[in-house]
Amino acid sequence: MPTAAPRLILLAPMEGVLDHSLRDVLTRVGGIDRCVSEFIRVTDQLLPPRVFTRLMPELLTGGRTPAGTPVRGQLLGSDPACLADNAAVLASLGPDGVDLNFGCPAKIVNRHRGGAVLLDEPELLHAIVSAVRRAVPAGMPVSAKMRLGNRDESRMIECAQAIADAGADELVVHARTRVHGYRPPAYWDRVAHIRAAVPIRVVANGEVWSLADAQRCLAESGCDALMLGRGLVSDPGLALALRGAAEPTWADLLPLLHLYGQLIAPRVAPRHRGGRIKQWLNMLRKRHPQAQMAYQTVRTLRDADDILACLPLAQAAVAADPVADQSAHLATV
Repeated sequence: MPTAAPRLILLAPMEGVLDHSLRDVLTRVGGIDRCVSEFIRVTDQLLPPRVFTRLMPELLTGGRTPAGTPVRGQLLGSDPACLADNAAVLASLGPDGVDLNFGCPAKIVNRHRGGAVLLDEPELLHAIVSAVRRAVPAGMPVSAKMRLGNRDESRMIECAQAIADAGADELVVHARTRVHGYRPPAYWDRVAHIRAAVPIRVVANGEVWSLADAQRCLAESGCDALMLGRGLVSDPGLALALRGAAEPTWADLLPLLHLYGQLIAPRVAPRHRGGRIKQWLNMLRKRHPQAQMAYQTVRTLRDADDILACLPLAQAAVAADPVADQSAHLATV
């Protein structure tokens, strides 16, 4: 029986939320073993390297975040040959591995035959994973993420076995169908059925917001690994808590909000920066009562600088070299 301390903690990709800037900040807090990038959409063409490095700039630093956490690049599409060609390009750029998205529930993605809708076609899943596995060097891991199904769970075992038989090294299972979306609950016990049916590592994902949730998820799924998404964005210290370490306080998180604002400034249009900061602050309200007061203070503001100026810093402001300063600070958390 797994304990409350998972052997592996992964940071989930979250389109439009958990980009490389937030991966950078969250991995500085600690406790995360590996990240997965936001999906890179593959349709009918070979993407140039600059597309991969734009969405996953960690490729320019050895496939790791500034804190040293490895990042796996995720591809989304339905054409086995095209996915394989693009996987070869991605692999040549040095990620921790190549991941395949069979779990996205977004309607626009599903309409274009991507993500969770492919769970109606286990034969296609097998073809995609097989083609990518052949295209990627033998020593580089190939993993996949799936849901319990598209409209229902009737083919979940068949899909998982197709992915494993095709050569995937690891399978993350979001314990809901596409129809369930992100509505509670997550059906962790179904992950146990998948785990029993495949010989590869299965990682449980979905609706883990706290240490208690993690304990129940590990017990019900039988897994020794977790992927955390919204739970870790809302509680950046959750991975540390799962390992029995002290979590950062609200005073520790305030400089991280400022750091996040600095990191997004070079690439996010000024009119959108404030919204990105408020988006994360809004999610922090679920775990930190102090975030509620901070959010109410800045809710009507639009300018990123104005928002950050209204967030009281409990410590000295981030210095000219935020990477060095924050690494030193968080080493003491």
